[in-house]
Amino acid sequence: MSTSTSTQPATAPGGAANRNAASPGPGPSFFRVLNSEFIKFRTLLSTVILLASTAVVMVGFGALSAWGTGQFADQAGSDPGAAEAIAAQGGDLAVTVPTSGAAFAQLILGSLGVLLMSSEFTTGMARSTFAAVPKRLPAFIAKLVVVVVSAFVLTAVSTYIAGLVSVPILDNFGLKLDLASPQSVKLLLVTSAYVAAVAAIGMALGTLLRNSAGGIMALVGLFFVAPIAFQLIPGDFFEEARKYLPGNTITPLTAVEHVPDTLEVWQAALVLGAWVVVPVVLAMILLKKRDV
Repeated sequence: MSTSTSTQPATAPGGAANRNAASPGPGPSFFRVLNSEFIKFRTLLSTVILLASTAVVMVGFGALSAWGTGQFADQAGSDPGAAEAIAAQGGDLAVTVPTSGAAFAQLILGSLGVLLMSSEFTTGMARSTFAAVPKRLPAFIAKLVVVVVSAFVLTAVSTYIAGLVSVPILDNFGLKLDLASPQSVKLLLVTSAYVAAVAAIGMALGTLLRNSAGGIMALVGLFFVAPIAFQLIPGDFFEEARKYLPGNTITPLTAVEHVPDTLEVWQAALVLGAWVVVPVVLAMILLKKRDV
């Protein structure tokens, strides 16, 4: 009488089962998603063009502003009105020259933030992205980190280069610009953080509207049209509400002394933070609830 026995391979302690449990596996960890988003960011031709345009605009406007500031300073010797204008600004016009192109940088990088997310939906790439990252939020956060860090670094580097270009131009007019002074460093860091915040708002708008043109128009309306409209409409309400628009927070944040009829520094920081956090959180909530 014969008996058949079946043998199964035993799993030794510390064997394959334990190795598989310890291995992170090929799943979409956040750092893998972040690396993927960074690859997409730096390989898109449109992104490279917008980043290069921002740098050119910042440096170009810095040089142009340096020349204009020098001309204005020369007029102060013979024009009492120009001398009063310089005195009203504390007499140091040169310190703001490197950041003179920030208004255009915020528009370009804010639009880039819109396009990074809205293009995912208009091209259908969102299906592939969220199929690879079903939880969706890691992909959104990774994209947000990429655009915010890129906007901050690009603005800071462009501002510094604009300062280097402006120094010899200002010297020809007898004006001095110290890029290492506390005020210059403050302007560089605060302006870079502000432009990065605008890029984050743009990305949130692109997520909420899922339309490139609509997101860019909303961004332009919020930062350029609304301040002018609030200034033209009479009434104390609009005069007070104008202070709380995101585009008007940069003045109190960068001023040497408190500017009349503007928010305090801490108030401006909180308002700008709220303008970033609220749309970003809302975009994250709707991104989870909506279909692709």
